[in-house]
Amino acid sequence: MMREEISTYLQWIEAEIIKQNRGGTPKSLYEAQRYILALGGKRVRPLLVALSYRLYKNDILRIIPFAVTVERFHNFTLIHDDIMDEAPLRRGKKTVHEKWDNSTAILAGDTMLVKVYDQFLNLEPSILTEALTIFNAMALEVCEGQQTDMEFEKINRVSEKEYINMIRQKTAVLLGFCMEFGALLAGAKKQDQVALRELGINIGIGFQLKDDLLDVYGNSNKVGKKLGGDILSNKKTFLLINALSKAKGKDKDILKTWINKKKFDSKEKVAVIKSIYDKLKIRELTEKRISEQFDVGFRSLESLQLDSHKKEALKKFIVGLIERQS
Repeated sequence: MMREEISTYLQWIEAEIIKQNRGGTPKSLYEAQRYILALGGKRVRPLLVALSYRLYKNDILRIIPFAVTVERFHNFTLIHDDIMDEAPLRRGKKTVHEKWDNSTAILAGDTMLVKVYDQFLNLEPSILTEALTIFNAMALEVCEGQQTDMEFEKINRVSEKEYINMIRQKTAVLLGFCMEFGALLAGAKKQDQVALRELGINIGIGFQLKDDLLDVYGNSNKVGKKLGGDILSNKKTFLLINALSKAKGKDKDILKTWINKKKFDSKEKVAVIKSIYDKLKIRELTEKRISEQFDVGFRSLESLQLDSHKKEALKKFIVGLIERQS
């Protein structure tokens, strides 16, 4: 039954995305927005809003416009992130700034953010202030996380604690907001809203760590990208940070040599660093931390005094997302 429900929710979400993005001038400004939203993705964020709401109420269609608002915000961040990263592709297609130009991309993203606040004005007055308060807090952290991530590129040492906090801000707090927002829309108790926010944040951290892991150890066909990109760019992931911390002697020298090399054979670099990860059991360490993050999140879910079948359905959906990443 859950799979059928998810399919229905996705149909509603896609229909609402189209509805919210019709027309508009200048034409290029709105075409750019429709383009990024049409690139797809799993629509995890609006689904989490809907599934959190479903824990309390069944009239899901009523809140789909607000769930889609979260997807709009997410794609606004992607447009701007791609500009900052000078990324040529997003989900295998040209990024907005490549297909149009930087100015159009910036304005398309800005307009999407304005539309988010526009949609919030349709919320019931009794929850409008609270919704804006938690949304603004989340959006601020996303910006802080992105800036921290960029600053990490310019410094030599990043601790595991600093990295976890960065991905919490840049990625996980948005998932936390989705779950908290769904509960708020349903009129749930404040303690339930907080518990669901913590669930979202912990699974968000887990998903990002899994993404780090799959960049090295994943199946390229399933992951949808060439493996080893993080290694080639010396990205300070959970894996590299722990390898640098644990490596000693010759292994540490080899790691530093490859990190500092300006010219190298890509396949050789990935193979050498992966072999050091294997030797130091970095994969197992990462898998353990991922499991811990999801366990903490699921404990938050179990703490809710709600229908056990609905809680189990939400857990199954999250577990399904984990498995599809593998």
